[in-house]
Amino acid sequence: MSASTTPKTRIREGLPFPLGATWDGLGVNFALFSAHAARVELCLFDADGATEVQRIELPEFTDEVWHGYLPEARPGQVYAYRVHGPYAPDEGHRFNPNKLLLDPYARGLVGELTWDPAVFGYTLESGDDTTFDERDSAAFMPKCRVIDPAFTWGRDRPPQIAWERTIVYETHVRGYTMRHPAVPEPLRGTFAGLTVKPVIDHIRSLGVTAVELLPIHAFINDSLLLDKGLTNYWGYNTIGFFAPDVRYTATHAINEFKEMVAHLHDAGLEVILDVVYNHTAEGNERGATLSFRGIDNASYYRLIPDQRRYYINDTGTGNTLNLSHPRVLQMVTDSLRYWVTEMHVDGFRFDLATILGREPYGFDEGGGFLDSCRQDPVLSSVKLIAEPWDVGPGGYQVGAFPPGWAEWNDRFRDTVRAFWKGDGGTAADMATRLAASADVFNRRGRKPWASVNFITAHDGFTLRDLVSYNDKHNEANGEDNRDGHADNRSWNCGEEGPTDDPPIKALRARQQRNLLASLLLAQGTPMLLAGDEFGRTQQGNNNAYCQDNAISWVDWEIDDDGTALTAFVRQVIAVRHRYPILRRARFLTAEYNEDLGVKDVTWLAPGGSEMTGEEWTDPETRSFAMLMDGRAQATGIRRPAGDATLLWLLNAWHEPVVFTLPEVTGGEDWALVFDTSGPAPPRPGAAAICPFGAAYELAGRASALFVLRPDPAVPRLTER
Repeated sequence: MSASTTPKTRIREGLPFPLGATWDGLGVNFALFSAHAARVELCLFDADGATEVQRIELPEFTDEVWHGYLPEARPGQVYAYRVHGPYAPDEGHRFNPNKLLLDPYARGLVGELTWDPAVFGYTLESGDDTTFDERDSAAFMPKCRVIDPAFTWGRDRPPQIAWERTIVYETHVRGYTMRHPAVPEPLRGTFAGLTVKPVIDHIRSLGVTAVELLPIHAFINDSLLLDKGLTNYWGYNTIGFFAPDVRYTATHAINEFKEMVAHLHDAGLEVILDVVYNHTAEGNERGATLSFRGIDNASYYRLIPDQRRYYINDTGTGNTLNLSHPRVLQMVTDSLRYWVTEMHVDGFRFDLATILGREPYGFDEGGGFLDSCRQDPVLSSVKLIAEPWDVGPGGYQVGAFPPGWAEWNDRFRDTVRAFWKGDGGTAADMATRLAASADVFNRRGRKPWASVNFITAHDGFTLRDLVSYNDKHNEANGEDNRDGHADNRSWNCGEEGPTDDPPIKALRARQQRNLLASLLLAQGTPMLLAGDEFGRTQQGNNNAYCQDNAISWVDWEIDDDGTALTAFVRQVIAVRHRYPILRRARFLTAEYNEDLGVKDVTWLAPGGSEMTGEEWTDPETRSFAMLMDGRAQATGIRRPAGDATLLWLLNAWHEPVVFTLPEVTGGEDWALVFDTSGPAPPRPGAAAICPFGAAYELAGRASALFVLRPDPAVPRLTER
């Protein structure tokens, strides 16, 4: 039955809120914001979205919201919109009722986009985006589905891990389980696959506290990638901010996502979503008309003020969402609250987050979105992590986000890579990064956890590739290896790519341990890339965004070297959890505390004396020690018994360096916790004991951690 012959459905006025399609048990209320539309048609489809069975004009327009109520509609109803209005690109308007449009608030989508000229608002063949295309796009479009939000959460509670104890584990829903032998074939690559017990057991066994998932919002595969036989694997091309992408479901039901969250929570793991609110999949003025562009282009996107046909492109993806508009800001914050309250996620990592704080005059840490999050009782209570840069003017804003936010710290990444590579003149900066980058983040009462430290992430080399390749090898991406960063501060240790040379393999393994120890023991919030714990490789591809295959998928055939590296990661994370001095709530100052008679950190030269300014600035300095005095954990108000005192030796020189182990008040001697020069951690009870003043020879390119064994004759600080 066609839309033109279907008997007319009686529709009521309904309400202008909430936006989206909301089932109340008796019917469905439909509400769509469009300030500049002339009228809006609700299009109803059959169950699989193949046939449009009816068009109904929304009867009411209130506060720039079009709305109507269908008493007979139920969950499962498939729908979309057609929006009428002026097609005047030079004025910023691109209405075209021939184009079927997705509801920005859709909770579920049906089907996938088929790239056809009909999905463009202009005649694609002409190349002129000011022309008007009359072809109907419905046959090529995904559609929206009304959902029933009911779900029995039972005893589910957010783990609420304190920021100081947080360790983030970044992974991809599909790539993490596609090759996992314990995951049944039908569940691989899905939310359900992440609920399989051996998968959760591995994550939990590492000691990490939060799983951060690359984008799971509904996204579009770029036509250019599909033409090459590739795909948008990472998913940074969102078209629906409320809908989980059905490609990550085994059941095509959104409750599968909720079940995954419940399982991870039950294991004590938080769930953080990587989210993309800076742009949409519609691209620039030559892009397709899929949703926002056809609903109200002039409201949803930032347009060049005196050339409104064109988009401001601070994201590098063709368009930029206009969060200065109150309804767009509302959509983003509504989406975030939905994922917290209805889907029970514990936080978000914001892609190109500078965009979200950008007003027409530039980035503003007191901008509308950032202020909205800070005052919102829901959003201010979850973890908010910024990727604090974009490609627009003044886009690099590391350290400039307001209190309550954590930020990816690329300075940590670059400095730690350069230090262990052996670059000169990096020692002083290395010390600053190990101390939570106070030069960047110690402002407005922010804490060390604001620095999200990482060595590797989804974007770039894996840890194994970082020590195996001098150059990127992105030929599989079909861009003649022109894509991806060229400045990786990587080092292949003597041979490019895979090798059977034992000394090179040993050096690469040691370098991985050095980098992991630096990440996991530094002050701040560590983020570990999934698979780095056992040496996953992407064959030198440092921009695998389009590789939905074995290049990106985690390989669970772990060899002996990978098993040993995993054991090391578990040990170092356990050390971080054991000693609070490694996750302080205050920045290290290296200043003498008169009340306690201690320094919180002392930087030592290998000979045992304090580092001098001359030594810090010497480009040949590649070795130093970090003495963290546990007594400095006490405060003037509460004086707890104090924490362990730790001594961390770092040697990025290629030859062994002899360190003199210092004498510390209140201690008896030093016990070795680990030394990265060897693959195996000390067995419990078998740690080396070194007296004060002992000479400890640390191998070239290695680090070692010692814990002070307290002198039983010296009384410890006690509670007041």
